[in-house]
Amino acid sequence: MPREKSEQSNINVLKLSGSIFFSEGFREIVESITRVLDRMKKLRLVVICGGGSTARRYIEAGSRLGVDKASLDEIGIQISRLNARIFSLALGDLAFEQIPSSISQVAELITLSSIRGKRVVSMGGLHPGQSTNAVAALVAEKVRATKFFNLTDVEGVYDKDPKKFRDAKLLRTVTVEQLEGILRNEAMLPGGYDLMDPVALRLIRRSRINTIILKCGGKELERALSGRYDFGTRIVFKRV
Repeated sequence: MPREKSEQSNINVLKLSGSIFFSEGFREIVESITRVLDRMKKLRLVVICGGGSTARRYIEAGSRLGVDKASLDEIGIQISRLNARIFSLALGDLAFEQIPSSISQVAELITLSSIRGKRVVSMGGLHPGQSTNAVAALVAEKVRATKFFNLTDVEGVYDKDPKKFRDAKLLRTVTVEQLEGILRNEAMLPGGYDLMDPVALRLIRRSRINTIILKCGGKELERALSGRYDFGTRIVFKRV
């Protein structure tokens, strides 16, 4: 059954890799989003920020001390929300200052965006055991996003790990079932879920969310938000 179109104007959801924070590419991402929003007046964004290497360092330190995994997840969530706060500040008046801590708060801010003149909702994780990829897919489902862009540290989905295999082939399209097979050995551990995880994939499949996986770079993001995503990997669905 096709998903209903949003009654709101064009809404895109971005999952922003935590690796971009404190890197030279961070300013480029902010500037690219600013330029796109200046051109596309009806576009609104929900940006879910990962915790990145900072979260992983805290998680590793806690793990060595024997901290339970639920608490480690909570630490990762706190770091991702700090990244979201930095991101909202970098966007200035374009973004809400509030960092949502629930899915209902996200929906409320999106509803208020036209009234308050804000175009971006920035957020981090929500619950222990739930990756920011899953949060992004859940948000895309809730706000009936036109597109969900999952920005990672690789060009898209490969048939095998490109960091380990030189002959890894970039896939332009992939079904949910294929992606599940590729990611089957992905460890569901605090600080993990770099590309996608089973929960996110289930959400994408059940609501047939228009999902594109691409490299987390300013030029790539600007082209994608402008509708020119002839790169990266698109998730496609089997006909029912």
